[in-house]
Amino acid sequence: MRKIGILSSFSLPKRNLLAKVKSGKGSNTNLRSIEDEGISSIRTRWYSTCFAKLQEDVPKDDNPVSQMLVDSFGRLHTYLRISLTDRCNLRCQYCMPAEGVDLTPKPQLLNQDEILRVANLFTSSGVNKIRLTGGEPTIRKDIEDICLGLSNLKGLKTLAMTTNGLTLAMKLPRLKECGLTSLNISLDTLVPAKFEFLTRRRGHHKVLESINAAVELGYNPVKVNCVVMRGFNEDEISDFVELTREKPINIRFIEFMPFDGNVWNVKKLVSYSEMFDRVVREYPSIKRLQDHPTDTAKNFKIEGHQGAVSFITSMTEHFCAGCNRLRLLADGNFKVCLFGPSEVSLRDPLRRGADDHELREIIEAAVKRKKASHAGMFDIAKTANRPMIHIGG
Repeated sequence: MRKIGILSSFSLPKRNLLAKVKSGKGSNTNLRSIEDEGISSIRTRWYSTCFAKLQEDVPKDDNPVSQMLVDSFGRLHTYLRISLTDRCNLRCQYCMPAEGVDLTPKPQLLNQDEILRVANLFTSSGVNKIRLTGGEPTIRKDIEDICLGLSNLKGLKTLAMTTNGLTLAMKLPRLKECGLTSLNISLDTLVPAKFEFLTRRRGHHKVLESINAAVELGYNPVKVNCVVMRGFNEDEISDFVELTREKPINIRFIEFMPFDGNVWNVKKLVSYSEMFDRVVREYPSIKRLQDHPTDTAKNFKIEGHQGAVSFITSMTEHFCAGCNRLRLLADGNFKVCLFGPSEVSLRDPLRRGADDHELREIIEAAVKRKKASHAGMFDIAKTANRPMIHIGG
């Protein structure tokens, strides 16, 4: 791996690929105007294979998708993300405002039985994948029991978790025994000092230990989420790619997204096209993999590397047409779009004694209200939304 200069990227580069982006209201800005020249013809070859023509994963006949999970545009929602808590042992700047957030009082969080009951409603209706998020899901004391209960739900094929990895290494063997089948570990820098600056906490070595522990336990791939921010870590892209050479690690570069309190600025955004250009210059053997229509990532493989490289392009090339994801927040609110402010409570009717039929009606009505796509990049930045720590990663 190449040597990394500590804090060498904190100052903004003089050359700004987004300098041409207009800041006017209702902008007709086209992000293609920011693309570099030089290897655009190479990039175009990858764009032309943006989505593979793969058949949708429809659950088997013994667990068909209920109309509860089908929106007005015909999208089947077979993937539920469950936030277990809005508490976290890090304070990442793109997730939590500098002044902190008002944490949900414990009595207002869904308890284990409530989580399992709601999850069962979804899996019995056709959901086959659940991802546990937070905050930081591993700080829930009952995380193992939750995993065990969820993994036993009929129809569930994948139980995944997104974690910051700070305490994961020691808990992972038991979590795997309890049915955890897939892992995403967040790591935005390979430089300990920059990690401490971004997260406002120490523990960089613990995250690396967790990644290695996941590899040793046989998770394949181990997905590593990296939010790329201009002036902070865009100079580390190639170093992250090197992690895929000897281990089954899937590096997932994520475009910086706006949420309440994270001081989003278009100048901090490193677009997919710029990130890809950086990779292809150093790794010309990179080849596009076939993406499933519901994938949020554009996936690539480099010759000779065990792992893979992916790009999540929420800002510059949204993937709303293939969206199959729904979200249950830690306080029991149900959210059908990451960027949409609309939420409906499932906790309140649940605690009032609502039966399954009533809960299904509430869920179905929310799903049917889901929009065709989120707004444009600049509209998203102006839309009121909760901090990411409240929504769930």
